[in-house]
Amino acid sequence: MAIKQTRRDFLKLAGSAGIVFSTGLYRSSDVFAGNPADEFYFVQFTDTHYGFDKAKINPDPVGGLNRAIDKVNQLKHKPDFVIFTGDLTHTTDNEDERRKRMREFSKIVSRLEVNTIRYIPGEHDAALDFGEAYSEIFGETYYTFKHKGIQFIAIDNVSDPRGSVGSRQLAWLDKTLADIKKDQPIVIFAHRPLFALYPQWDWTTADGEQVLSRFADYQHVTVFYGHIHQEHHHKTGHIVHHSSKSLIFPLPAPGSAPKRKPLAWDSRHPYRGLGIRDVEAYGAKLELDELEIG
Repeated sequence: MAIKQTRRDFLKLAGSAGIVFSTGLYRSSDVFAGNPADEFYFVQFTDTHYGFDKAKINPDPVGGLNRAIDKVNQLKHKPDFVIFTGDLTHTTDNEDERRKRMREFSKIVSRLEVNTIRYIPGEHDAALDFGEAYSEIFGETYYTFKHKGIQFIAIDNVSDPRGSVGSRQLAWLDKTLADIKKDQPIVIFAHRPLFALYPQWDWTTADGEQVLSRFADYQHVTVFYGHIHQEHHHKTGHIVHHSSKSLIFPLPAPGSAPKRKPLAWDSRHPYRGLGIRDVEAYGAKLELDELEIG
């Protein structure tokens, strides 16, 4: 499509100024005809950890976020929305400081020149107070909306400090799905992986199997998540799962290191391993680009 090509051309040109495509373009295997009028794209940011202050790991902790915002604002064709998939802020025991960080974060991201910004919490935002401060500033921790032929479902698997979705939200999910046709394309947003990626590092959801089982009869389901600070692709049955890179620091691949520690800071390549995701939707077909900001 002409608009798509123009935008891709722009992204490639922007690469010379800071954005480069990471290895490969993932193309969904679920393809069927869609209405051209429903074509759109959105951008996923995740794990910004505003308030993080360990200079040895990242001496410019807001730099990645600001750089990503600037890149989106440079785009000629803006995304329909930007979604932040959790850990907007870095955890703190101080309740006043927690709210202060969230307000400051909200002000920073208001620079995004898009019509809609959506959020879900991460454990750093919500696990210490069951999502109370987050809800005051950003609204509901789980919700659903429909946009141009796709049903989006935002899951909260972090407000419970045990990393559980919980019975109340599962009941809400049952009610939500009761009105959705089985061939309806569905996109799920969550912070933690909904499958057991690497439980030893807390990379799982305690009742994730119960969540995923509810989508067993739905034909086109895609999950986008954060939490693991890296790109990762996985399938559970017919459901595909994609994590996106963080905007604060990368983490090692699952089980590749003795501990879940941030990868070493490289002053020569300060934004290496950090990035955002661009998702283009054509009916039930999704095309994903991982965009580095370094």
